[in-house]
Amino acid sequence: MRIEPEPGQPLASKPSDMPDRLLRPVMVRAANMRPGRRVLPHSHEWCQLAYASEGVLAVYTDQGSWVVPPERAVWIPHDTVHEVYSPHGSKWRAVHIDNDFAHRMPGSCCVISVSALLKQMLIHAATMPVEYDEGGADGRFMQVLMDQIRAARTVPLHLPMPVDARLRRVTECLITDPSDPRGLEELSVQVGASSRTLARLFSRELGMTFRQWRSQCRLMASMERLALGEQVTTVAIDLGYDSPSAFIAMFKRSLGKPPAAYFGSQ
Repeated sequence: MRIEPEPGQPLASKPSDMPDRLLRPVMVRAANMRPGRRVLPHSHEWCQLAYASEGVLAVYTDQGSWVVPPERAVWIPHDTVHEVYSPHGSKWRAVHIDNDFAHRMPGSCCVISVSALLKQMLIHAATMPVEYDEGGADGRFMQVLMDQIRAARTVPLHLPMPVDARLRRVTECLITDPSDPRGLEELSVQVGASSRTLARLFSRELGMTFRQWRSQCRLMASMERLALGEQVTTVAIDLGYDSPSAFIAMFKRSLGKPPAAYFGSQ
């Protein structure tokens, strides 16, 4: 789900305080991202966990997009070209992790659940000296922090994007307007491919059906708005659901909890 910035909003090629190299196996950096701040495509030689203790973060790669509230964080493997966007401002924590120290972590981007303990550890880690004593209490703290990150469960908050130009036109149309009610037959006319061809492409390139992808698109679109306190009824109607109960059922089916419980589980 790509949330585009308004014209004139601030851009940055990379954060000004981003390290050129890691001075310790795990380094945690804190920053306040202004509303509309976008960090343009870049990559690191090391792994990263992108987390906002307040606000919502969006992370984009060529493979898809991830939109996460404070209860979630995005895992970004080394050498992954990515953008980070904060639509309404956020308190950002970036955990930079040496590749050898990141063993047993996923080899592709994913969203992990942030427990109350992990949240407080991330906030505290950002206050520690950059060159902390690896053999002392701070070093042991970072070891436990990594244990908590490795133990965190993954959450299905990923919207994959296709390579095929025809299929991309369909997905971008629905991302622009998630409430679009048209079926694959109607959308196929717009892109010059049969609905059968598009259905095969959804399965082959994205690993899901058209219906599943659209449901995920709407779920991703709802995350930012619900995290910012919008009413479930308003979000459900705006996204094209016949009733709030239908939206709540989709949300619970996807994430295991209804919106109120999901965003209440800090």
